[in-house]
Amino acid sequence: MEGTLWHVLAGTEGGPNRARIVRAIDERPRNANQLADALDLDYKTVRHHLDVLCEKNLVRRSGDEYGAIYLPSDRLRQYWDTTEDIIDRVTSR
Repeated sequence: MEGTLWHVLAGTEGGPNRARIVRAIDERPRNANQLADALDLDYKTVRHHLDVLCEKNLVRRSGDEYGAIYLPSDRLRQYWDTTEDIIDRVTSR
């Protein structure tokens, strides 16, 4: 799992934005539109990153498509200390 976290959050060009998204939904579950507004990102960009995070089982979706709220998955919570370490490193660049 640690390798997946490093790859998804730090090993790709989109990693920093995914790290910001994970941190934002940890603070408060939100839908894609709310995340786009809060992080000053394009809605389609946020949707893409949420799809990647969901595919890797790092984030889970609750609710219908457009209004779905995103939350950290139980799997991500199990590795939260590692996740925070990676996010801190990625967002401090």
